[in-house]
Amino acid sequence: MAAKSKKPASKTGAEERRYRASHRHARIAPRKARLVAAMVRGMPVNDALAALEHSPKRAAFLMRKIVRSAMANASNDLDVDLNALVVRESRVDEGPLLGGRARWRPRAQGRATPIHKRTSHIIVGLAEEDALRTRRSRRGAAAPTGTPTGGGGAEETGAGDKTATEATE
Repeated sequence: MAAKSKKPASKTGAEERRYRASHRHARIAPRKARLVAAMVRGMPVNDALAALEHSPKRAAFLMRKIVRSAMANASNDLDVDLNALVVRESRVDEGPLLGGRARWRPRAQGRATPIHKRTSHIIVGLAEEDALRTRRSRRGAAAPTGTPTGGGGAEETGAGDKTATEATE
């Protein structure tokens, strides 16, 4: 069995620290849990915990416990500011069917279909907000001017580029 290698440092030189927690074999369907996972992805941890506290979905209770567990894992590192953490990864994978195919449900015309009791593997990863913000600012600085997102006017895009209203005048 090969030893696990550490992830290489990012291209920026600053290593991003990640803190993970997971709940395997959670007794909830992955389709239902993915709605809650998508809701908290990218949110600061305090906002995510507040949103999960007020969510009526059953998966929110499980997700809140996993986010708190990831925060506890991060608190073991003395250099991290818990209020600056962001939910970097929230993923829900399918687990095994509970009980396998042991039970059957009678259906029409004498047929039977298996009862699916689905389970989920829920994974939450946290990262520091400062590392994410510096990476995003570097990406934004590389955008050329004159693009629709750059907000360039007619002076930057060239005289030949006119909108439909300017061409009719």
